[in-house]
Amino acid sequence: MTDKGKIMKWLLGLCAGLLLAGSVLADEMAADLLVRNVTTEVLDILRKDKEIQSGSTKKAMELVENKVLPHFNFQRMTAQAVGKAWRQASPAQQKSLIEEFKTLLVRTYSNALTAYKSQVVDFKPLKAAPSDTEVTVRTEIKQAGGKPISLNYVLEKTGNHWMVIDMVIADISQVTNYRDQFRQELANGGLDGLIHSLEAKNKSAEAPAKK
Repeated sequence: MTDKGKIMKWLLGLCAGLLLAGSVLADEMAADLLVRNVTTEVLDILRKDKEIQSGSTKKAMELVENKVLPHFNFQRMTAQAVGKAWRQASPAQQKSLIEEFKTLLVRTYSNALTAYKSQVVDFKPLKAAPSDTEVTVRTEIKQAGGKPISLNYVLEKTGNHWMVIDMVIADISQVTNYRDQFRQELANGGLDGLIHSLEAKNKSAEAPAKK
């Protein structure tokens, strides 16, 4: 894997690890404060957890499943990634798409959590009005000897709780990126074809996790 690919993989892992702290009351925080506090805690966990440092995929996945998933709006993310075909999907197909897309992201993020532990994150001032219900929290990943990489989080407020609905890495929306991939799958095999493709990808990625 190239250095660029490794950096992108780590950034995806950091996105998933963004809300990796059950003790943080997300619904009492402004979006930018949430990103700052939890990202700092996540990086601290990555640097200190011996199991994660040893490459424990199992431990990383447990952390993601227990702490991250409740703070991501996977239904909206999946619907956006599937595009217009989402409205044509039956409830059963929608459920399968959400579960498979979630599994795909969780596995990608969990594997990436162990990749990088010493990156420096620069948090940018939030440009939003108090009444906004959708905001973009901008950060930059500093690289030694290289240009910083932008890593922005798009969050939506429902009630008093902020939920992640997209991540934009180096100006590339991850939801849009997956939509482009899914478009070809939908053209080839429709909704069931996309579901089967996601199932196959998730099964092929399965491997005995380190204890």
